Amino acid sequence: MSVSQAATPAIDLEALRDKYRDERDKRLRKDGIDQYIEIGGDFGHFADDPYAERIERAPIVRRCEVAIVGAGFGGILTAVKLKDAGIDDVLLLEKGGGFGGTWYWNRYPGLACDMKAYVYLPLLEETGYMPPRNYASGPEIRAHAERIVDRWELRNKALFQTQVTRAEWQEDRAVWQVATDRGDVIEARYLVTANGPMSKPKLPGIAGIAGFTGHIFHTSRWDYDYTGGGPDGGLTGLKGKKVAIVGTGATGVQCIPYLADHADHLYVVQRTPSGVDVREEQPTDPAWAASLQPGWQQELMNNFNLLTSGGMAEKDMIDDGWTFLFTSIAAAAKEVSGDDALEQLMHVAEIADAEKMTDIRARIDRIISDPATADALKPWYRRFCKRPVFHDGYLETFNRDNVTLVDTGGQGVDAITATGFRVGDAEYEVDCIIFASGFEVGTDFIRRAGYDIVGKGGQSLQSAWAKEFATFHGMHVHGFPNLFLHQNAQGALPANFCHSLAEGAKSIAAIVRHAAQTNRPVVETTREAQDGWVSHCWDVSGNLLPFFEQCTPGYYNLEGKLTKEAAQGFGYGAGAAAFFYLKDAWLAEGSFVGLEFSAD
Repeated sequence: MSVSQAATPAIDLEALRDKYRDERDKRLRKDGIDQYIEIGGDFGHFADDPYAERIERAPIVRRCEVAIVGAGFGGILTAVKLKDAGIDDVLLLEKGGGFGGTWYWNRYPGLACDMKAYVYLPLLEETGYMPPRNYASGPEIRAHAERIVDRWELRNKALFQTQVTRAEWQEDRAVWQVATDRGDVIEARYLVTANGPMSKPKLPGIAGIAGFTGHIFHTSRWDYDYTGGGPDGGLTGLKGKKVAIVGTGATGVQCIPYLADHADHLYVVQRTPSGVDVREEQPTDPAWAASLQPGWQQELMNNFNLLTSGGMAEKDMIDDGWTFLFTSIAAAAKEVSGDDALEQLMHVAEIADAEKMTDIRARIDRIISDPATADALKPWYRRFCKRPVFHDGYLETFNRDNVTLVDTGGQGVDAITATGFRVGDAEYEVDCIIFASGFEVGTDFIRRAGYDIVGKGGQSLQSAWAKEFATFHGMHVHGFPNLFLHQNAQGALPANFCHSLAEGAKSIAAIVRHAAQTNRPVVETTREAQDGWVSHCWDVSGNLLPFFEQCTPGYYNLEGKLTKEAAQGFGYGAGAAAFFYLKDAWLAEGSFVGLEFSAD
């Protein structure tokens, strides 16, 4: 008897599919991602830096070998790999006031990484740092970024509080000319974009948002002057105040318990509940740490990436909420055989997914005392339709007398008034509204990055991608020599984004070093290589479109408006493990097939 014919648990898959579809449909909106307001103009203050005073300086005119836009882990790791390859003349251009990228901007109470620190934090062995707990907090991650910077002596290679406004290829000199909002003119042989795929905060376009007379801010610019306290809590400034937080994704889940500790009353405004699984945070086992052999972190990263890419490994070395579902599918897949093997495997995956989500919903019933609140908190979608979330205290927060879940039935807030907000016929007066609404995904490159890139013949990257999103390996674009892009589309999209950044940095360093060694410093992908890669990506990614079309709206599927054209922006469909294997073989071959190297 095949797997597809075997007896299954007491889960009615057809009824579950119907429920998922109904929950998805009531959240679909005609405006898709256009439901969000761009931060700028009247809403520009939502992007202000609350952590550093602006430092005035004179414009800089200089030449460097490599200009890197962004000083988060992508920019830092690229500078590290370049330095290891003997290329030290780099300049990091960062709009924030310090290193860390998303970990610089996000400082809300309870901030932490949702995957184990031994996997997520890069260069642990190289810096000699062992995380004290299995999950790292935001301040710890930002401190580790600084640790890497100091270990590789990169501190004097950054220009902070500096927003790139334009980058243009100068064909006569074969350099990039980069302009900034400080009046700087930077010429660089190579340009690396490490802005991060989710770096610009977004706001829901709620009627009346500009008319609220109370206090208002975004979680990525936490206002501790108002709330008091710090990343560890102690938000005593909220005493006696009624607070609303809009959004229950990964950010909301982490900071909501801290808000509840001190607010007179907290209204948690929910459009779609997160699937919150157990986290099981605990101290690092000293005996385990002492037993580790050289190369241990790369081994863990590879194991985690393989499993979360749908691959099979002899052992799950991480054993957390990320790998659990994949390992259960992989174990069942060993029994798959026959002409309908793919169909059987999809059935196995759906059963495993249904079991996991059933368990998550049952956990909510066990924890939440009020049945109506418990029902509203239950997620009705496949596990990876949204980013998995893990927390050991979020659900318990809703048993507090000073916390009210305002479930909007998938519709969101109807209006913001001068003194609060309205959902349906109910109005809520509050002193403060906090938006945990995430970051822009799927909007135009210029809108997210804040600048355009102009290549050969005056063609902008924005206009090129408006016609067709096309890259080679997700990193190179024909017509844009010496440009390297750190981004996921048509490249790796692993659960562990830092792993992808490290692999991308490795490729950039290898290519730039080869260009220097061969005295052919101009590097560009061919049109044929790019076209071939786009076609290949679609061949291995096409099966993802039907899956995400069935998902509840969110940033994974552009709020339910995913098109075939937009799906070209998916990560490599065969998985990050397959992509890294392909790239390693490509690098090892040594001729960099698909790229052309030429003299100035």
